[in-house]
Amino acid sequence: MSTKIRVVLADDHSLIRKGIKSVLQFEDNIDIVGEGVNGEEALNLVKTLLPDILIMDINMPIMSGIEVLKEIQESNIKVHVILLTISNDRELLMEALNYGANGYLLKDSNPDDLIRGINEINEGENFIDNRLLKYLVRGYASSKREDDNLLSRLSRRELEVLNLMSEGLSNKEIGDKLFLSEKTVKNYAYNMFKKLEVKDRVQATIYALKNNLKDYI
Repeated sequence: MSTKIRVVLADDHSLIRKGIKSVLQFEDNIDIVGEGVNGEEALNLVKTLLPDILIMDINMPIMSGIEVLKEIQESNIKVHVILLTISNDRELLMEALNYGANGYLLKDSNPDDLIRGINEINEGENFIDNRLLKYLVRGYASSKREDDNLLSRLSRRELEVLNLMSEGLSNKEIGDKLFLSEKTVKNYAYNMFKKLEVKDRVQATIYALKNNLKDYI
């Protein structure tokens, strides 16, 4: 029997917590091990329960989600963090990513996106609501390419994988589209990240959109 993904959930709105619990309780591989109603409780639960993932509202009393992220980073606590928000504020998103957020979802996201995010993040990926990626890139987007565009390093297949990745598809969905195994897609992604000098699919997507990926397809 596979080990369950242990999750701590923190949100000061009980309706949101109940809604997320109602979604996750039917997932055989996910176990909610603790709940908090403010940032301080979230941090204490992470320290005592040592979950795999903390799902947390970015705006909470006592300590905000950003403040909790800072403390987690400074204390070198090993936990993946998914932030929930009602805002598409690009600066807030950038700050969260800079402090180590692994996932960032709007509260009106499809429940399937939350489940997918949990599973992908648990496997070492980052996950951001595709709508938020557009806001993130908007501040960097330019009609002019960089002189040394690393996209030119990619093979045709790697460009195809990156294009589908930038549309928000999971590795499995990309594999289905391109008739490849999920493992093969992961190998393409790994090589692609090295060529683009990025760490994960979020950074790769930002680079692709900033540098006019569609011109290479």
